Parts: sequence; C-alpha cells; structure tokens
Amino acid sequence: MNTEVNNSVRFIEVDEEYAGQRIDNFLKTQLKGVPKSLIYRILRKGEVRVNKGRVKPEYKLCPQDVVRVPPVRVSEGTPTPSPKLQKVAELESQILFEDDRLLVINKASGTAVHGGSGLSFGLIEGLRALRPQAKFLELVHRLDRDTSGCILIAKRRSALRHMHEQLRNGQMDKRYQALVMGSWPASRFKVKAPLQKNVLQSGERMVNVSEQGKPSETRYRILQQFDNATLVEASPITGRTHQIRVHCQHAGHPIACDPKYGDAQFDAFVQAKGLRRLFLHAAKISLFHPKTEQPISFEAPLDDQLKNILRQLA
Repeated sequence: MNTEVNNSVRFIEVDEEYAGQRIDNFLKTQLKGVPKSLIYRILRKGEVRVNKGRVKPEYKLCPQDVVRVPPVRVSEGTPTPSPKLQKVAELESQILFEDDRLLVINKASGTAVHGGSGLSFGLIEGLRALRPQAKFLELVHRLDRDTSGCILIAKRRSALRHMHEQLRNGQMDKRYQALVMGSWPASRFKVKAPLQKNVLQSGERMVNVSEQGKPSETRYRILQQFDNATLVEASPITGRTHQIRVHCQHAGHPIACDPKYGDAQFDAFVQAKGLRRLFLHAAKISLFHPKTEQPISFEAPLDDQLKNILRQLA
C-alpha cells in the first residue's frame, strides 16, 4: 500500500489486502484512537475522498482506489492504553502463537475482547498498544468477558477473510471445557435448542431458549465425573451469543459461577472451594492456516484457579 504525506493529508492507494472493505472500517484502522463519530463526520462532510469523489460509509474499496485521508486532531482526553500498563504487558505472556498472519492468545477471564460498556479498552486495544507497528489487528471471533482461553486475531485483512470463511463453512473446530452442576448423562451428546437474544433496558444481554430464536447446536462429551459436578467438553456447532452457557442451563446442568445463567446453591458449593470466576475455558481451536492452508491446532492450559478446583473435587 503506497502512502504519500502532503501537509498532513494522506493519499493511500488501496491494494488487494483491503479490497472489499467498507470505507468506514478502513478509516478506523488508519485513524487509530479516533472516535467513530468523528470518522462518520469527516465522511459526511466530504473530507474523505475516494478517487477525488465523495463516498458513503458503506462504500466498498476496490484495488487501486486512491483514498484521501484528511488530518484529524484527537482531543488529548481520548484514552489509549500505554504499552507499559501492567494489563497490556501481561498480554505478551498470554500469546500462544504468532506469525505474519495470525496471533493466538490465551485470554484471561475478566478481560473483555474490546472496549466499551464503561471499559476504556479491552484485549484488542491492549494488543494494538503492545504492537504499535502492526498495521492491522482484528478479532476473528469473540469470547465472553468471563470466558478464558483461545482467541484468534488476524494480522492481515486477507487472513481475516480466510478465517471468517472457515467459520461460516463450519471448518473451524472449537473445544471448550466447562464445569457443570450434577451428573451430565453419558447418553447426552448434544443440545439442540433455538436461542433468542434480548437486550435489557440496562443494556445487558440475556439469551433464552425460544421457538422464535435462531437454530443452535452444541455437542458434548464427559471429560471427568465428580460427586456433585461434571467436567464436560462442549463444541459449539453454531456460534450464538452465550450459546454454551444457555444450553448447559437448558439441559439442567448450569456452568459453575455463571452470573447470568447459574445455580446459586451450586455456585456457593464451588465458591467455598475457591472458585471466583465462570468455569468456561476455550481449551482448543483447530483451523486451516490462512497462508499455508495446512491444518493447525492450538491449546490453552487451564489457569491455576480452575486446576485447583478440579483437584479439590477429585
């Protein structure tokens, strides 16, 4: 991608890497830290031009398009995380794999994947602070804030497209480990129940099983049986919000310490043993590498708190 600087106005020639991307999303990657409202304002006022003409936010870029990016001043009050912040520095130790196309992180429980909802920044903002030289870093998929484990970040737009295609075609295999209440039946290998998402007045998202919901399926197998609980492996076939958590609840076996869909008595039992977080962990992810197209797998170990609970239950 060729970039010319002219009195702080940049003219960027679009290469294949960004072909097909919406201009508003392209500007978000070029103008890091600039509020979305300001990006839409400069588009609306015609300060951004493509091939010398005005464009709407939904315009999709083509190879060889020349984009005029105006100088944008961001108020000093805009918070961007410092690479020296402890949480950002800790991300380095959570990297399971990295090459020129892909980053795989073992996300900690309690870390949101992106800023918002009163959080100044999340995982993706932290990674951008940690890798300021990276031109492109985008989440391939999401994990709930309280869920730990494997999450993929694309380092090129072509890699993001490649992995999104795998997600759409069911070529990506995700395996979660969850500690659930009671004895999961050995004969129960899957839960198929349509899920409907509701946003409460507070802005909180809640999901419930409903005939009006979207078709959803999770496969299960038992990893370890305890007296009052079961460690199960859950493999989501569809990718709905809170899917594994709601399907476990629907099956009568809610996940330990689930603040939205849990069982208070079971939670008190595991909390007495030291559990202070949702016991849901993205343990393994398998996919085709976006460059070599060879099959690759990544595994994220359980954190000490989860290992300790399992030891106490055994």
